[in-house]
Amino acid sequence: MARGHLHKFGGSSLADADCYRRVAHILLTHGHSDDLIVVSAAGKSTNFLYKLLNLRETGQLWQEELQVLIGYQQTLIEQLLSNEQARDLRERLSTDKSQLISLLSLEQRNEYQISHVVSFGERWSARLMAALLRESGVASSHVDACSILVADEGAVPNIRVEESRAKVQALLAAHPNERLVITGFICANSQGETLLLGRNGSDFSATLIASLADIDRVTIWTDVEGVFNADPNKINDAKLLKSMSLAEADRLARLGSPVLHSRTLQPLFNTEVSLAVRSSYASHTDFTLIAPHSSSASAPVVTSLNEVVLFSFKAAAAIEPLLTLLTEAGLTPLAYWSLAQHKYELAFTLERQKQVQSLLVSQTAEFSITQLQAQCDLGLVALVSADAELYRKSFARLLSRDAKPVYQDGLSLVTLVPQGQVSLLTQKIHRRCAGPRMRIGVLLLGVGNIGEAWIDLFKRARFGLNKDLEATVELVGLVSSKKAFVDNAGVNLDHWQQQYEQQGTEWTYDSLFDQLEQLSCDEIVALDISASATLTLQYPQLFAKGIHVVSANKLAGSGPLPFYRELKQQLCNRRLFWRYNASCGAGLPIQHALNDLRNSGDTIEAVGGIFSGTLCWLFENYDGNKPFSQLVLEAKELGITEPDPRDDLSGRDMQRKLLILAREIGLAIELEDITLNSLVPEALAKLTLADFLKRIAELDTDMLQQFMAAAEQNKVLRYVAALDKVSGKLKAEVGIQWVDSNHPYANLTPGDNVFVIRSAFYQGNPLIIRGPGAGREVTAAAIQSDLVHICRDLLQE
Repeated sequence: MARGHLHKFGGSSLADADCYRRVAHILLTHGHSDDLIVVSAAGKSTNFLYKLLNLRETGQLWQEELQVLIGYQQTLIEQLLSNEQARDLRERLSTDKSQLISLLSLEQRNEYQISHVVSFGERWSARLMAALLRESGVASSHVDACSILVADEGAVPNIRVEESRAKVQALLAAHPNERLVITGFICANSQGETLLLGRNGSDFSATLIASLADIDRVTIWTDVEGVFNADPNKINDAKLLKSMSLAEADRLARLGSPVLHSRTLQPLFNTEVSLAVRSSYASHTDFTLIAPHSSSASAPVVTSLNEVVLFSFKAAAAIEPLLTLLTEAGLTPLAYWSLAQHKYELAFTLERQKQVQSLLVSQTAEFSITQLQAQCDLGLVALVSADAELYRKSFARLLSRDAKPVYQDGLSLVTLVPQGQVSLLTQKIHRRCAGPRMRIGVLLLGVGNIGEAWIDLFKRARFGLNKDLEATVELVGLVSSKKAFVDNAGVNLDHWQQQYEQQGTEWTYDSLFDQLEQLSCDEIVALDISASATLTLQYPQLFAKGIHVVSANKLAGSGPLPFYRELKQQLCNRRLFWRYNASCGAGLPIQHALNDLRNSGDTIEAVGGIFSGTLCWLFENYDGNKPFSQLVLEAKELGITEPDPRDDLSGRDMQRKLLILAREIGLAIELEDITLNSLVPEALAKLTLADFLKRIAELDTDMLQQFMAAAEQNKVLRYVAALDKVSGKLKAEVGIQWVDSNHPYANLTPGDNVFVIRSAFYQGNPLIIRGPGAGREVTAAAIQSDLVHICRDLLQE
């Protein structure tokens, strides 16, 4: 007859009368009329019984200590039960006292008699709890587990499963609709003599009886809320796991988790029994549920042991049969390493040292074991997860030179380190792998064409990015010159336009900063996809508030030198990041290339190129047959130029880009240090747009003359930015150049950018970077690349 639930309570949950009342309340409020209950000895009763045996063995007086223990039990009875129930238990306790005196008075005791002495604590707990439940008006009986669990003797009793199952099922059939309180920790041999189930024996009793009784759920009530993703006594922000798989729990237990013992979990394999671990001191709180089957991995758990023993040896034979032998003996290693020249290293808990040493010595001839040594000055740090492989790189990156290489099985990553490093490494791995995922909020400043392209790109890339980074990167705000929408829950990427239009409000920088401070983000990255000088002036404030910046806006990188230096100084003073590759060359990796050359020890001697897709298009298409002004107007109609073509023709944009590159290679110069030869005559520069367009043909005569003169020398016209060191002096200029028809600046795809770098490493054959220098998609990609780089930097330890 199957029952629905089994509750197990340890000694700490039964330490005094108030604890017993709390347990009874739990059973009455969280249980059912036919629940099974497994109990340990109250408080430290078992330790007290062992103490009595030790006193007797060493010839010391034990009678007074026995009276203290009996007095403790009597007090519990008096405090919990009414006269009639108390009288019955007092009489039984008196009989037990006489039996204990008889056993302790013997000159010698066999193992069964010793086990019987130790088992009294569980019997007292079961009787008292059953009586207390009856006192509360519910049907309850106590059960001595020796009457239902039969085992063959050994180092650890080996349960006769089918025989015990039959006894358990018979017991359940004889006591329908009655709560049965069963002793933990003990069983009996075929002659009925008491055997002890060993360490964590009561927990093992609970899961074993549950499997034999076809119970759906076992709850182990203890003094902790459940299984945490790290030891809460060592890691302040350790989090309770609400669920985990049985396989993960078993691996965690084998690696030394103090909450569960591996033996406790074994009866649950190949059953439908789930196991809950809950606090008897806070029964209303969340708990951990260990499921027999799990389709997804739980959050990773970091565990550690301050002391392990590492056996190292050489063996001519393969290691696998030896590992099998160890496992069959209940000595499965925590981790092992196969090294060169047939050398092996096996790690075990310190308590297993003597057993393992003895087994290895006994197998010396069989496996040709030589140079056997044991090292005991190491500790263990491990991560447990069904997705352990996903954390391997992060785990390995945190290891010191003193650490053992990462051992990996399907469920864990393990290393050994000197004992003094265990605590720090545990904290690092928890923070990097098992702690709360870092939440990085992204604020988009500029929701035009490029902003829209970036959102489309981010939407496609976000899932893979978050998985790769092991962090959460979310868009949390949209800002334009007119209104702002900031939401801690994150922007809905499928309906962002609707959210922005309906929920966006007018804003000021003060109100925007106030909203950003309310976000529950670990870090915020602002993407400046604007051309706003006002926004550029807010960069110091962004940095002051710990906000990182990605700029497509050129104004900050090409602003006044003191302002630029102030920004860089702020970055140095704090762990802040500012990337602006998209401000020059869109998606082309020009800044990355310059930085890589400098980091490699190279010296940049010259940087030049065509940094404007508009000007590239104009000069690639200009062949003297069509007036230059007509090409400009066609480009304007196609959307290739800015709304006012003079913004392109002036060369100011290329001048700013050249300044950005100059500063990137370490030159402290101002915009005015770069000579600018505008294509717009001064007479046309200050006109209204309408008047300029009326007089735009005034550009044609000079342009045609230059074209014809260049053609006579087999050259072509290109609008070029160039920075060079000539005789130790800096020369920086933007303007028309006549270049050979086979020059890198010639024969470009209209709209391209090209960058030519000459350095100490690249002299006669310069480094050339060429490709689209403008466009929504490539600019959005450059912004995304800079964002990802910042996220990676933030996640580095």
